[in-house]
Amino acid sequence: MPRRPGAFCGSWAGVASVPRDEPWCATKKRFGAGSSSFGRRLKKARKEGRTIVFIDESGLSERPHRCRTWAPRGQTPVLQYHFTWKTLSAMAGVTWWNFYFRLFPGAIRSPQIIQFLAHLQGHIPGKLLIIWDGLPGHRSRAVWDFVREQKERLWLEFLPGYAPELNPVEYLWSYWKQHELPNFCPQTFAQLSSHARRALRRMRRRPTLVCAFWEQAELFPL
Repeated sequence: MPRRPGAFCGSWAGVASVPRDEPWCATKKRFGAGSSSFGRRLKKARKEGRTIVFIDESGLSERPHRCRTWAPRGQTPVLQYHFTWKTLSAMAGVTWWNFYFRLFPGAIRSPQIIQFLAHLQGHIPGKLLIIWDGLPGHRSRAVWDFVREQKERLWLEFLPGYAPELNPVEYLWSYWKQHELPNFCPQTFAQLSSHARRALRRMRRRPTLVCAFWEQAELFPL
């Protein structure tokens, strides 16, 4: 994959190949030293050719995500929506140049997490280095049993608590809600699901967005 202006890419899917002269860690921002144990794990992941995938969850409801907007002077914008707030959950994994997502009705628990990990394995070849937060579902016995069954194809690392800004997927969610779904008032839950899925698909067709998510997280010098 040719290098694009202002960004570094290990491969099309995000193989763990950080520039060798640049320190990296998942516990501090760019140029941080991090822990020696994590550094050894990252070197091991690079040696094994693992693809780095940052994962996070978010959610929507039939209640609109309210954002500031324009309106004629003296005419306050009015949002009309139902008070039956069914929840639509989303799970996404970001690699260097792409991201993958699944939508689920209701809350995300261990079965949905396992489905998403299997979804990633079906779309990204080779071994994966999964980096996510310490959500209880990520540490559940069912998830760990699934990971063990993959025979080292999946390797898990956890971000520190109270540091969502280190995860590029957080910026994906922010763009999704602020720029793709602002003030959207769905008439039905099906309309919410369809609109949310189309928005994510539009975002996937813009690789520069993924680069922007990485740049905002400041984990790698771009």
